[in-house]
Amino acid sequence: MDLSNLKPQKGSIKKPKRIGRGEGSGHGGTATRGHKGAQSRSGYKSKNGFEGGQMPLYRRLPKFGFKNPGRVEYKGINIDAIQQLAEQKSITDFDLNVFVENGIASKNDLIKILGRGELSVKVNVNAHAFSKKAVSIIEAQGGTATKI
Repeated sequence: MDLSNLKPQKGSIKKPKRIGRGEGSGHGGTATRGHKGAQSRSGYKSKNGFEGGQMPLYRRLPKFGFKNPGRVEYKGINIDAIQQLAEQKSITDFDLNVFVENGIASKNDLIKILGRGELSVKVNVNAHAFSKKAVSIIEAQGGTATKI
């Protein structure tokens, strides 16, 4: 045996169906499309989700959920993140620009300061919203919590 007489296994290679290439091919005439009807014609295309006239799945299932158009989405920043920034970068005044520069929020975010963590330095924080606990923690250290 050598490379010149290698052949695929018998029965492993099948010739493709040559559809619509005459009666002798066995697939001439209607070209495997059946007789009459939209699907036998050229240019046929069904709509997305069409199930042959049966009620489609997207209409059989009930609608659910509610999107509140008046919802205000805040980016939450905890006190422990402010403490960490204050220690590492020695920042005392926090506002939107400080959070954006340090990668905590993006410039379009509305920021809400939340009360998880401890604070050991005096800081002044400007944000769009504060939790009650966050305000009490900031003011306990002598800092200010100002709404923008």
